[in-house]
Amino acid sequence: MKNSDKVKWALLCSGKGNNVYNIINYYQKNPHQNSFYISLIIYESSDFSAIEIAKSNHIDVLQISRNTFKDSIKHQKKLIHEILSRRIDFIFLLNYKYLIKQEMLSTFPNRIINIHPSLFPSFLGTKTAIQDALAYGVKITGITTHIINHEYDKGIILNQVAIKINDNDNFELLYTKFRKKGFKIIVKTIIKITDEFQAIKNK
Repeated sequence: MKNSDKVKWALLCSGKGNNVYNIINYYQKNPHQNSFYISLIIYESSDFSAIEIAKSNHIDVLQISRNTFKDSIKHQKKLIHEILSRRIDFIFLLNYKYLIKQEMLSTFPNRIINIHPSLFPSFLGTKTAIQDALAYGVKITGITTHIINHEYDKGIILNQVAIKINDNDNFELLYTKFRKKGFKIIVKTIIKITDEFQAIKNK
């Protein structure tokens, strides 16, 4: 399948980009098995780790930092422009720290996906969900991917994976489990959304 026939994804990332790197690496090794195409990566951090692997796979890479805009509305207008200009089908937020505003939600209805390090509906609206799970003493935590809405960490659940917390787990040990399972659920979610979208297009 040519890239022009594939479902096009943009990845938005505020962090270092470990998951972005792993997704591109997966795509690079499985090009003929995939009906999706990573078309655009928008990042913020100066130590973003996936620039070279993205460019070597002919993926557009843009650094668009929130702090260079007067407010979040202007920032997201820029995001909307760049994403629309590339005819992106879906957007995945990876360690993305900003609330998506109504204009962007309306421009891409039910097409913006997020990953959160907890099993919904636990430990929502926080950037410390892993630490919170440890502090609360739960025995099972996990990861959720979901379609976003106008609230932090709310929306339609797409996939979930459970992660067991052992008695000797600290943040570093637990975070390692999240990293291993996080990449897998991201790819699983991208494939799920892509297949459903292709099925609708082919009807």
